Amino acid sequence: MLVLTRKKGEAIKIGDDIEIKIVSIQGDQIKIGINAPKSIEIHRQEIYQEIQLENKDAAKEIPNLLGLLPKTNNE
Repeated sequence: MLVLTRKKGEAIKIGDDIEIKIVSIQGDQIKIGINAPKSIEIHRQEIYQEIQLENKDAAKEIPNLLGLLPKTNNE
């Protein structure tokens, strides 16, 4: 893990397209701004984990749903 020290108004670049900027610092909270292409999804970690869990649960239902499809003549 890379650990960097930044002050309010300073930024970090990731590649050519992503910039993370320190917007404000209030007590033990830091607000950051992220500039990235729209094609890159950005989520808080807890939201990302929820999405992954929902995707995993949805994938479990695929075999059940496949059984509902009409049979073709090739089967």
